[in-house]
Amino acid sequence: MKRTSRLAAWLVAAGLGTLAAASGAARAEDSAAALAGKTCGTLVSRVAEIPGSGPVFLRSYDSSFGVGQTSELPLREAAFTYDNALAVIALVACGKTEPALRIGESLLSAATLDRARRQGRLRNTYRAGAQTQKPIPPNGWWDVTANRWFEDAYQVGSATGNVAWAGLALMTLGEATGEERFRNGAAELARWVVANAADPRGPGGFNGGVQGFDDKPQALTWKATEHNTDLVALFGWLERSGTAGDWAGPEKAARGFLDRMWADGGGHFPTGTAPDGVTVNRATSGLDAQLWPLLLRGAPEAWRAALDYAEKAHGVDGGFDFNGDRDGMWVEGTAQAALVYRLLGRSDEAQRLLAEVGKEVSRGGHVWATREDSITTGLAIGPDSTTDDFRYYRRPHLAVTAWTVLAAVGWNPFTGERVK
Repeated sequence: MKRTSRLAAWLVAAGLGTLAAASGAARAEDSAAALAGKTCGTLVSRVAEIPGSGPVFLRSYDSSFGVGQTSELPLREAAFTYDNALAVIALVACGKTEPALRIGESLLSAATLDRARRQGRLRNTYRAGAQTQKPIPPNGWWDVTANRWFEDAYQVGSATGNVAWAGLALMTLGEATGEERFRNGAAELARWVVANAADPRGPGGFNGGVQGFDDKPQALTWKATEHNTDLVALFGWLERSGTAGDWAGPEKAARGFLDRMWADGGGHFPTGTAPDGVTVNRATSGLDAQLWPLLLRGAPEAWRAALDYAEKAHGVDGGFDFNGDRDGMWVEGTAQAALVYRLLGRSDEAQRLLAEVGKEVSRGGHVWATREDSITTGLAIGPDSTTDDFRYYRRPHLAVTAWTVLAAVGWNPFTGERVK
């Protein structure tokens, strides 16, 4: 027997093992609380830095303290909808409703009126800062060399998952404030998804949304496990809250897609379908496709096998990679895994991952997106890409910070409830 094992046995015999374990658990909880406090404080301070008390969007890539600044004009002032929706939810989880409202008011305004005069359509990206225009314009930038204004086809598009996350943020604010207008805004977003992304082909469910400029929109005909998971959460929440509309049917369609993917995956969730909307995509694996369904209310116990799969297929030193090539640690996904472990009562694994995520907090307070300089995903940026050109880079990022908050606080963004 090793010396450490003999010591542990002696402690137990002496009645001190339980005290040691309790002490270790207390230290872990203190560490999680410290991480939550730091990252919550970062989000609050970023909202406060924007003058006034009106609606705002936060920059996705932080540039505080001389770190994280990107030279790419499309990203420099980009405020991605997904990132800001997560920031709303994280701030509510922190008990900071007022700064959450400033971002939420922007999401609600954008959901109510788009420049194409379509209610419920959200763009993937807006410009960071105070939002004083109506309708709120999507992100764009002036190129001095070309001497003209540019926009990006993805950023002005509307991805189904991003719309769903904005809806979840508004539902979270509706619960926090009791104001029905936020639930009504979420319903507008959900109606846009039903009208524009429903696809009965093959496994059914909902497709990727729309990409491209207003005069030449391009339907994204593939379907994602991730997006349909988001929609199960949104439609289900709308139904439970009694928000006007038919939500049971769309929820059943999105959930049916997940059931089909699970059956086809044989113990894990494929990422979705090919652009034909029917053929299961087996070219790559996605961590979020394994983790997010486990956060759904009423998720079958059998689905927990997806976490076992993720540990084997995505596990890397310190946490998890986005895809199965395991070329580095995806910090956002590692925080997501910590939250799932907490939900499943596996606190030791959750605390271990949170300790690793805590090592990735930048000087500015945001959390780095990756531990390595960059990692692959196996996914393409858009329908015109010829390779799997979507990568994550080591930059301090808003969404990663928000997921860190959710994991450290123990908050399920799909239900608006705390977990142990």
